[in-house]
Amino acid sequence: MDARSNATFASPAASANYIEALQTDNGLLVQALNGLNGWTAALTLLLVLVAYDQFKYVWNKGTIAGPMFKIPFMGPFLESVNPDMDKYMAKWASGDLSCVSVFHKFVVIASTRDMARKAFNSPAFARPCVVDVAQKLLRPTNWVFLDGKAHIEFRKGLNGLFTKKALEIYLPGQEEVFDKYFQKFIEISKENDMKAKPFMPMFRELNCAISCRTFVGHYMSEAAVKKIADDYYLITSALELVNFPIIIPFTKTWRGKKASDMVLIEFAKCAAKSKVRMRAGGDVTCIMDGWIKSMIESEEYRAKIARGEPAEKPVNLLREFSDYEISQTIFTFLFASQDASSSATTWLFQLMADRPEILARMRQEQLEVRDGDKNAQVTTDMLDKMTYTKACVKEILRYRPPVIMVPYEVKKDFPITDTYTAPKGSMVVPTVYPALHDPEAYPEPETYDPDRWITGDAEKAVKNWLVFGTGVHYCLGQIYAQYNLMALIGKASLHLDWTHEPTELSEKIKIFATIFPQDDCRLVFSKRA
Repeated sequence: MDARSNATFASPAASANYIEALQTDNGLLVQALNGLNGWTAALTLLLVLVAYDQFKYVWNKGTIAGPMFKIPFMGPFLESVNPDMDKYMAKWASGDLSCVSVFHKFVVIASTRDMARKAFNSPAFARPCVVDVAQKLLRPTNWVFLDGKAHIEFRKGLNGLFTKKALEIYLPGQEEVFDKYFQKFIEISKENDMKAKPFMPMFRELNCAISCRTFVGHYMSEAAVKKIADDYYLITSALELVNFPIIIPFTKTWRGKKASDMVLIEFAKCAAKSKVRMRAGGDVTCIMDGWIKSMIESEEYRAKIARGEPAEKPVNLLREFSDYEISQTIFTFLFASQDASSSATTWLFQLMADRPEILARMRQEQLEVRDGDKNAQVTTDMLDKMTYTKACVKEILRYRPPVIMVPYEVKKDFPITDTYTAPKGSMVVPTVYPALHDPEAYPEPETYDPDRWITGDAEKAVKNWLVFGTGVHYCLGQIYAQYNLMALIGKASLHLDWTHEPTELSEKIKIFATIFPQDDCRLVFSKRA
């Protein structure tokens, strides 16, 4: 029995050898673990993360143009702190689709007209996102970030605020702002001994004042308008295409968030005041009034129907939006207009000064539509007759497009082409600059030529005209924006003389959300006799 029992186990010698080997192996393991200190573990983890970061980038990149490898984690972040237009153009020329990866975000750049239109016209796959931090500043419930019925619910009430009839109401208020700032321009030049100085900051302030007057009327004090104009630079800085992805105290995004909080509070106050005034039967004097009046009319219609009384149904039956929802929406109007309008205004004044023959033709047209009275208040009928002034505005929007790219967030895997799919969670950025400088659509695209819109074929290149986007998220204010620029430069041509001091940086492009001359447009203004 003992023999049989012993037969079922290893021999004593074998067991001893096994234990000795085990002890030896454990010794090596213990030595290895003892050698793995905190620094070694951290380095190992870092190398694993770097390898994963590179692998993910290469996998997402696929066959499209872009760097073979990325700088670990941050990618070209430092390069993007001071964006270079020449590098942007080189990127656009590298392929129909190209890519970069910054921090955690993979970005696909759609450079050609057709690729850009594909991105704009694919709401099932992508939605506007501006930049990562935008939802923190504009708020995630903002209408521009909504899809489907929620987005349509807002848009149907807003469309009517930008019709020709509605714009007629806003023109007197805009002219008040023009007059005030034209006088400021003259005084600034006098105080500077009639020497040129950068006017881009003043054009930013001017456009903020125009926007606030148009959007919220006199519900906001001049001091609040000035505060918003001054602080909006912080919001723009926070919303640069490439920025730190989280809000850290005392960074650009933190300061931008503080400024946006202030703007939202001011607009909410305006909404409350407008509701009181509109319920009391006040006249519509601004966009906020028009929207709130439509809400009140919808509310009264529902009340009459509930009582069984006959009632005429409003064109758009709206729900009542809260003061905060109204504030968020008006903020997006300011966001959409402030930098873009400031850019177009800056380039317009610079190019008109540099091309006196064009400015002379504009002045002649302005006098003709006003029947020789330069003090006549502008109307939409007059604006519709300003063929040459409109051509000058459209050409500046083509030649120096205020918005050169529009970031979209990919909601689900997006098959942009038959051979490439942008992954969910990435960004797709349609660019408009190449389409607007396509020599097939616009011969000699680097020449500023308003006549291409009158005697040329520019109007036929509708697919290339992406200044205001296309698709379901096209810019609601495109007519307003052009009318405003026409009214502004038209009136300036009759009441102001100005000269431009060209520098070697005047025609070079600076990118700050939108595009400006690198020398910030050095001008001198005087009153025109």
